[in-house]
Amino acid sequence: MNRSTSVFCIAFLTSILSWGQTYKITGKVVDEDNNSIAFANVLLLRAADSTFVQGTSTDDTGRFILQEVQPNLYLLQASYIGVGSIPRGLDITADVSLGALIIPSSTNLDEVVVTAKRPTVQRLTDRLVFYVENSVVSQGSSWDILRSTPGVIINQEELQIRGQSATVYLNDRKVQLSGQEVRDLLQGFSGANIKSVEVITNPSARYDAEDGPILNIVTSKAITPGYKGSINGSATQAVFPKYSFGTSHYYKTEKLNLFANYSINPKKEIRKTDKGINFINEEDNVFSVWDTEYEQIDTSTPQNANIIVDYELDSRNSLNLTSNLAFNLDQSRENQLENDIFNAQAQLDSTFNTQSDTNLDNTNLAVDLTYEHKLKKQGAKLAFNGHYTFYDGSSFQSLNSSYFDGTGGFIRDFGFNSDATQDIQIFTGQADYSSPLGQGSIEAGLKVSSIDSESQLVFSDFIGFSDTVDESLSDVFVYEENVYAAYFSWVKNWEKWSMKLGVRGELTDASGTSLTLNEINTQDFFEPFPSVYILYSPSENHSFSFDYGRNVVRPKYNDLNPFSFFFNENDFEEGNPRLFPSFSNNFNLNYTLNNEFFFDIYYRDNGENIADLVFQDNTNLTLRELKQNVTGSQSYGLDFTVSKGILPFWFLYAYTSIFHEEETFVAVESGNQEFTAEVDGVYGYLANYITISKDGSFTGEVTMTYLSKFLFGSYIADEQLNLTLGLRKSLFDNRASISLTAEDILEQYIPTYRSRYLNQDNFYRRRPETQFIRFGFTYNFGNFRLNDNQRGIDKKERDRLESE
Repeated sequence: MNRSTSVFCIAFLTSILSWGQTYKITGKVVDEDNNSIAFANVLLLRAADSTFVQGTSTDDTGRFILQEVQPNLYLLQASYIGVGSIPRGLDITADVSLGALIIPSSTNLDEVVVTAKRPTVQRLTDRLVFYVENSVVSQGSSWDILRSTPGVIINQEELQIRGQSATVYLNDRKVQLSGQEVRDLLQGFSGANIKSVEVITNPSARYDAEDGPILNIVTSKAITPGYKGSINGSATQAVFPKYSFGTSHYYKTEKLNLFANYSINPKKEIRKTDKGINFINEEDNVFSVWDTEYEQIDTSTPQNANIIVDYELDSRNSLNLTSNLAFNLDQSRENQLENDIFNAQAQLDSTFNTQSDTNLDNTNLAVDLTYEHKLKKQGAKLAFNGHYTFYDGSSFQSLNSSYFDGTGGFIRDFGFNSDATQDIQIFTGQADYSSPLGQGSIEAGLKVSSIDSESQLVFSDFIGFSDTVDESLSDVFVYEENVYAAYFSWVKNWEKWSMKLGVRGELTDASGTSLTLNEINTQDFFEPFPSVYILYSPSENHSFSFDYGRNVVRPKYNDLNPFSFFFNENDFEEGNPRLFPSFSNNFNLNYTLNNEFFFDIYYRDNGENIADLVFQDNTNLTLRELKQNVTGSQSYGLDFTVSKGILPFWFLYAYTSIFHEEETFVAVESGNQEFTAEVDGVYGYLANYITISKDGSFTGEVTMTYLSKFLFGSYIADEQLNLTLGLRKSLFDNRASISLTAEDILEQYIPTYRSRYLNQDNFYRRRPETQFIRFGFTYNFGNFRLNDNQRGIDKKERDRLESE
């Protein structure tokens, strides 16, 4: 066993034994002549891998203090104008008062300021921690780092962990955006300020039961007072060129931290889709074949603005105000559809084409205020939080179709307009308490949330007549939901063991009213959500862990709306006001070898999961997509991960998952028979991070992703392969950087989704712009070595604003 591994394991065990206790380090910084050095930087580094823990600066007399230091093994070093003291090793088990740290007249600081260390992975009781600070992985955006995090899978641009959508957090506060907005936001945040990413497969009781798996981005703490700013941008060449621009500003005084960020991403995207339907008669023979080609062009200018204010009232009281505004106005979506219909003899029977133009606007505002009070007991604190969300979305669609016979002769026209609006308001309040308790700690809290949503859809201006679309589909849908929650968790540590137990209870009172259907659907229930985490480390090289958690998935607000969105009069999506929450039970058993090799066995009972199901009506020749609760769902698998430095300049990360997924649902267009869709698949991710230059300023990345097949509602997707290359160069002493990325080089990242069972036989192959080349740049100004206080907003209710 090498020395660095021994140091890491000792530090890890020491931190477990001393959970909940913190100490302070005091000292002075002088030169070789014993003259005090004012405003010198003092850095506390993890002894195992030299990653940054916290820092400060000396006062006018050269003195410094580091507070709330967790027990561990550290390196302490002072630096001033590029010159540093000799790193001093510290084993923190009590308050430490040092003599002087001496900065010589000339010292090479390279042994501490490492620009391209390898990332490391650590297994804790209830999470996996991916340390990326000062590593080659940190040279990209926050989105790039999440894509490189162990256990994370990208499915249709969605971050997933073991087939479930992951919730993104910044500093333990939820990023309250949806779909593409999350990616736009994270691509504007530089990875240089990220310390680690925490993968929480089964969140503890302090998290909302609805959160599911969590990706928590932990940023570095601020070191010295001052101002820093940055601008960043990118240019992407796919079918259409795309651009992005962002700017961040951070200002810190003794009591005030102020962060502001703005990003804009004007883009034009094309998505082509091939869709086929084989309509089947009662004799189980195909009597009509529909061959459809879609071309969708989206033009939009999404914008994000964030303001974060931290203010320390005194040593025990602080306030935080976090506000996020995401808006995307004047969006346009043009859909062109060409459909050929063939008879059983494969002869062209008829054709039709559809032109659909949609204009969309949406605004998403969130305001979050937190007050935190540190109690007299060391490490104990009380926090109060209030939150408000306002969401306003609208769309106007104009659809027109023309029908022709097999010889091209005109048959008829059909068209209509639809106008949709949705207004959502969310209020939440919560109180949280945490405190050390012996060699462990406790957490407890209360939360209440209130959601009001009103949606309206109006159909008008019909041209011609249809059996599937008429004015009776117009509707107003009102949804109200109140959730009352309480939680308690307890952590206990022994010599080789660590345990965390928790339970959360949630009382739900909800109702959805459809005026057109004259129907009210209610939900009134109380559910407990227990969680268990056990970690056993028999030696420095081996650790075993087990965790269990129960979660809930509530329907998205849009999915509850009983509205229909039409691609043409025979192909449409519709909401389902009868959806109800589903409950899952998750089990994980993990083994870690030398903190480099990870083995995970998992089983998940998803219960009556909410799935995307598509049904073809063979009588009326329609294809309907809707959300529906399945009757049963489960998945299990084995994951193997290697996270290892091969050579000083080469870090390898490989993740392989062998899995089984299945869902049983009621086939509503097949005599309401139950059918089980299942798949056995393999996922593989191989990432190579290479430091090309000796000073670490020039790095490269080669990644390969493979997915054999997977389950997506009633569809099974076939294999997909993605090869990506990336280069990054730091300039002007890390003040600026440029990057070049080539995605989907082999153009094999587009699967076909097929649903073939009973009397159902249809498929689609969606071709977004997965293949592209992107050029990016970042420039830092001011005291750019400061690290900021970026945060998100911790409200799970906002996750359900949109279905995508």
